[in-house]
Amino acid sequence: MQRTRFEDSICPVARSLDTIGEWWSLLIVRDAFQGTRRFSDFQRKLGLARNVLSARLKKLVACGIMEMVPASDGTAYQQYVLTEKGRELLPVLVAMRQWGERYLFAPGESHSTLIDKKLREPLQQLSLKNAAGDALAPEDIELVMPPEAKA
Repeated sequence: MQRTRFEDSICPVARSLDTIGEWWSLLIVRDAFQGTRRFSDFQRKLGLARNVLSARLKKLVACGIMEMVPASDGTAYQQYVLTEKGRELLPVLVAMRQWGERYLFAPGESHSTLIDKKLREPLQQLSLKNAAGDALAPEDIELVMPPEAKA
């Protein structure tokens, strides 16, 4: 089955999924936020075949989400680091994590938790707010299409 491409879609969600929607890619980004940098460490943590990991890392680099830099320990190795574009995926991953915590674990079931390093407290639940700071529900939001899409 051939995968549908969305790079020309007027929908930002479709374009985002075209870039980072493959689940291994998001797990690679998750691990990068946790400090993973080297190919072998990604492979060990994810249990991913070398060819699949290589393809995903190449795409993340090509899309500007990660970049290869010289290893911080001065060896001849290269390591992968998140770019600004990649670091801005943090709210996406936190939203997915919080949704998963709420709906995919039984009450009292153990799971990992993100905490604020300074306060040593769990993160506040993400929410959508308008420019005035008021919380928004789905019924408070409207999708506006560009004029050329209405024709």
